[in-house]
Amino acid sequence: MKKINLLIAFVFITASIISCKDKPANDKDVATTEQHEGPGDHPPKGEGHPPRGDGDRKGPPKGGLPEQTKTLEEIGGYKIGDVATDFNLKNVDGNMVSLAGIKDAKGYIVTFTCNGCPFSVLYEDRLIELHNKYASQGYSVIAINPNTASGGENESYEAMQKRAKEKGFPFAYLVDEGQKVAPQYGAVRTPHVFLLDKDRKAQYIGTIDDNSRAPENVKVKYVEDAIKALENEEKPNPNFTKAIGCPVKPHKA
Repeated sequence: MKKINLLIAFVFITASIISCKDKPANDKDVATTEQHEGPGDHPPKGEGHPPRGDGDRKGPPKGGLPEQTKTLEEIGGYKIGDVATDFNLKNVDGNMVSLAGIKDAKGYIVTFTCNGCPFSVLYEDRLIELHNKYASQGYSVIAINPNTASGGENESYEAMQKRAKEKGFPFAYLVDEGQKVAPQYGAVRTPHVFLLDKDRKAQYIGTIDDNSRAPENVKVKYVEDAIKALENEEKPNPNFTKAIGCPVKPHKA
């Protein structure tokens, strides 16, 4: 009798394990997974993958996951509340651009990005939308490419000009010659956003939103929420998120 009971128990446990393995995730499980992965999710494969040019990465960057791993203190750039130093960098139209030269600015959406990183490509349209929505309110996007000296032909000034024309960038797209500005800010990924207020104090640092691969599935728009907070004379909350993207390429002298 004892052997029969053990056999029945064994059969029941085995059936339970098989049932659990085959059971599809419920809405809560899916939501939790999406929230956990959020902006750190890899670019999609196949349909919907961003267009690639020569030199574009086909997946997550080499050297690990695309999520920023170091803290602001470890990176050594600006922290929340720090005043950013102004710059004077060459735009794709040949003109020099500085923060001080932007009239009626109430803040600045300084974004380090590039041509080839799949994450940067995925965010191009969203940067365009940000600029079109908020530039008239005093918050312009200022895009800076820190990879021009190390990223090959795909990151050259000529390639930047071509990309800006193809996409119709309404914002400045600047060359960080000698990669002097990115280390000051502490930009380690592309894209990496530094929202400054009118006094050039860093008020938000991190990623643009919580879903890099699918704009239609974005639940939290970190940069927009931070701008709204500043407009209401409040402090952005959160004021820091981990940047998601390809590592900024080390400068080659």
